[in-house]
Amino acid sequence: MIINVLDMLESSRERFSDKIAVKDDRISLTYAGLEDKAKRIGSSLAGYVESGCPVGVYMEKSADALCAFLGTVYSGGFYSMLNTELPDSRLQQIQSVLKAKIIVTSEELKDKAEKLFADAVIKTVSQLAESDIDQKALDTARTHAVDTDPLYVNFTSGSTGVPKGIAVCHRSVIDFIGCFTQLFDITDSDIIANQAPFDFDVSVKDIYSALYVGATLVIVPREYFSAPVKLIDYLCENDITTMIWAVSALCLISTFHGLDYKTPESVKKILFSGEVMPLKHLKEWQKHLPDAMYVNLYGPTEITCNCTYHILQKDRDYSEGIPIGIPFPNEDVFLLGDDNKKVTEQGKTGMIVVRGTALALGYYSLPEKNAECFVQNPLNPYYPELIYKTGDLGFYDGSGELRFCGRADFQVKYMGHRIELEEIERAMSAIDGVERCFCVFDEKKQRLKGFYVGTIEKNDLSTVMKETMPVFMVPGFIRKIDEILLTKNGKIDRKKTMELMGG
Repeated sequence: MIINVLDMLESSRERFSDKIAVKDDRISLTYAGLEDKAKRIGSSLAGYVESGCPVGVYMEKSADALCAFLGTVYSGGFYSMLNTELPDSRLQQIQSVLKAKIIVTSEELKDKAEKLFADAVIKTVSQLAESDIDQKALDTARTHAVDTDPLYVNFTSGSTGVPKGIAVCHRSVIDFIGCFTQLFDITDSDIIANQAPFDFDVSVKDIYSALYVGATLVIVPREYFSAPVKLIDYLCENDITTMIWAVSALCLISTFHGLDYKTPESVKKILFSGEVMPLKHLKEWQKHLPDAMYVNLYGPTEITCNCTYHILQKDRDYSEGIPIGIPFPNEDVFLLGDDNKKVTEQGKTGMIVVRGTALALGYYSLPEKNAECFVQNPLNPYYPELIYKTGDLGFYDGSGELRFCGRADFQVKYMGHRIELEEIERAMSAIDGVERCFCVFDEKKQRLKGFYVGTIEKNDLSTVMKETMPVFMVPGFIRKIDEILLTKNGKIDRKKTMELMGG
């Protein structure tokens, strides 16, 4: 029985000791080497970490960062990635919530870490890895471990301006990854290209899928995502088979016609999430890699990576949008109406809620937020059972699959009509000459605004939209911009784009 993610690592080390487990642009580690380094780090950390306590990891994403994660788990603690791309003030806000007693960093970042996190002990990976393995200390930590212990805390934006940390336990990851790898046939023969930052839960699928089946994890250098030619070359040179990427990262390649330059023929599986995949970009990938499996994944961080999936069918028409699909095994995903009753009718909108092992432990040190979002299942008055209210809206289509139709707070009332901004965005993105786009609603001016990158002129865009959409859904303000800015997790940063581009 697997109760700790270290069981995954150790099982793969027994089967594939000399195989490359992880590599970045600086080092590569075999499964034996990864386990050894993680145990050395864990032995050092054991003197600082009590069971169930946090360790901050302030590093660039790398093979060494993964060693720090696993070393933290060996010590009995849980890790939280402190993304070096975040502003200093944001990192200090996160630490004010996390209150990690020790921060693991790299030699290059040690001086900065000591200034940023003055309240914590700062240790480098190289310092920690010099330790001999203290098997007794590691065994003691493992003896007290249970599968509901936290594995990691990922921080996301909070409505109050203070970052909120989402704590996810071992059991949730083990349960999800077992299903995930089986459904999409991820095996020890796969080479997985990591795109996502390590503080974003898309990377959880990369890391733990590799450890679970004994695959190789290739960490793509961050700077390559602003250099499509280098990125494509890197995918080809490393014989990548599996890409579990954010939609915007895939669109980066297709926008700059990177697949015309070179096609990574070894890629067999492309799984995407985070935003709605624009059809023209999907078709570009399918044109160059027609035999690959394409999967649309859906789910917020609070339910451990994803809760639904849809495997795309080659002969299916997706002009009305791609379904978010059906639930993963052992996850119950359903719709609730405003009256807290289950919505089952085709086409009727309700809030997407989830129950099951996949639910996160909750928000870290935020009891009020937990009480708001992780609530008693209103369909079950008999015993305690939590569900997570995603805040996302969905409906069942004619095939019985779920379709995402926006955030509850993305639904606006304009000119007497209830409008989903995602619907406008999907229509805009389907128009020739539009590469990427987004839509917002200006509450103060009661005005729909559309922003886009592309070759079509804004007046022509407005004309085409009026030909295919009700007038109340055509933005009265349309602006052509040079680029759409992204958050560190690869999603459209609407607020910053509007501030810089004018809107």
